[in-house]
Amino acid sequence: MSDGELVGPDEGVPCMWMRGGTSKGGYFLASDLPADRDAFLLRVMGSPDPRQIDGMGGGDPLTSKVAVIKRSERPDVDVDYLFLQVFIDEPIVTDAQNCGNILAGVGPFAIERDLIKAKAGETEVRIFMENTGQVARARVSTPGGRVTYSGVARIDGVPGTSAPVPITFADTAGSSCGALLPTGNAVDVIDGVECTLIDNGMPCVVMRAADLGIEGTETPEALEANAGLREKLEAIRLKAGPTMNLGDVTKKSVPKMTMVSAARASGAISTRTFIPHKCHDAIGVLGAVSVATACLLAEGPARDLAKIPEGGEKLISVEHPTGEMSVIVTVKDGGVTNAAVLRTARKLFDGRVFG
Repeated sequence: MSDGELVGPDEGVPCMWMRGGTSKGGYFLASDLPADRDAFLLRVMGSPDPRQIDGMGGGDPLTSKVAVIKRSERPDVDVDYLFLQVFIDEPIVTDAQNCGNILAGVGPFAIERDLIKAKAGETEVRIFMENTGQVARARVSTPGGRVTYSGVARIDGVPGTSAPVPITFADTAGSSCGALLPTGNAVDVIDGVECTLIDNGMPCVVMRAADLGIEGTETPEALEANAGLREKLEAIRLKAGPTMNLGDVTKKSVPKMTMVSAARASGAISTRTFIPHKCHDAIGVLGAVSVATACLLAEGPARDLAKIPEGGEKLISVEHPTGEMSVIVTVKDGGVTNAAVLRTARKLFDGRVFG
C-alpha cells in the first residue's frame, strides 16, 4: 500500500496500536497511509459517533489519537512524527497540536519498524515533532538490542508498571504560538479573569480555579456537568485563540484550558484541564511542561499559587485528578532551557486495521 492509493473497506493497512503515556492510539508508517488519509482515519476510529462503536476509538479524546512516523532526512534526527487528533463526534482530523503522551510510543515503534537500529541496553531516538517543528529525545529500553515494554516504571493514570521512556524537550517555547508568552504579558485579563497565555510545547490558558468559581478539587465528571463553567471557559478560549496567534479556534483542539489551585499533596501546584471541551482525567505531557513553566514566571495565577523548589534544576510536580506528573526543568538566566518527563508505553497489537 502506498500513500497515493485509496483504501477500500475490505483492505487493511499495517498499524500498531499502542498506549503512549496516558493516551492510546494507532501508529502508522507515513508510507502505509492512503491518499484519503483523514477519511480513512475517521473510519478507523469510528468517528463521528460519541461511542465510536464502529471503530477502534474508545469514545474519549485520549483514545482517539494517531501517530504518523517516517525515517527523517533532517540532520541529527532519526524520525519525523506527526500527531493527529481524531475528533469523536465531528468529522475532523487535526494536526493543530502536538501530543507528548503519544510521543512516548514513537521511539519503540520506530525501532520495531526498523527505522533505526537498536543498541544493547538503551537506545536514544531523536524525534522531530512535525506539528511544532521541535525535537525531542526519547530513551527506549532495548536489552539485547530489542524493545522491551516490561519494567518497573509507574506513571499516574496508568495501572501497573512498564519500561521507562524518559523524554527530554528543548527549545519548545513558542512552538505553536511563536513565543512563550504570545501576547508579551505574563498576565492578561479576559472576561474579568486573570489568565497566563503560554506555549512551552502546548498552548495553554492558565487561570485560578477560584476565579472560575470552583475549588479545583472537583472530579472531571463534576466539572463537565457544570454547564456555566464550560460556557465561561469556551468564551475565554475563543477570545484567547486569536491573541495567541492561533486564529479562530472554534474547530481546534487548542488552547488547553487549565485551572490551577494550591497543591493538595506534596506537589507544586494542582490542576484541572479541559482539552478543550472535555475535562482531562490527568494532564497532557506538554501541557504539564507549559504549566510548570507558568509556575516559574515572575507573576501570574500559577506563580501565585505554586510551591517552587530551589536550585537551577527544579522538579515541578503538577498534580492532576488521577495523580501527578513530574516535570524536571532547567532554569538558566531566568528562563527555562529544557524540560524532561518520564513516560511509559506498551504495544497492544500489531497487524492490519480496516477502514
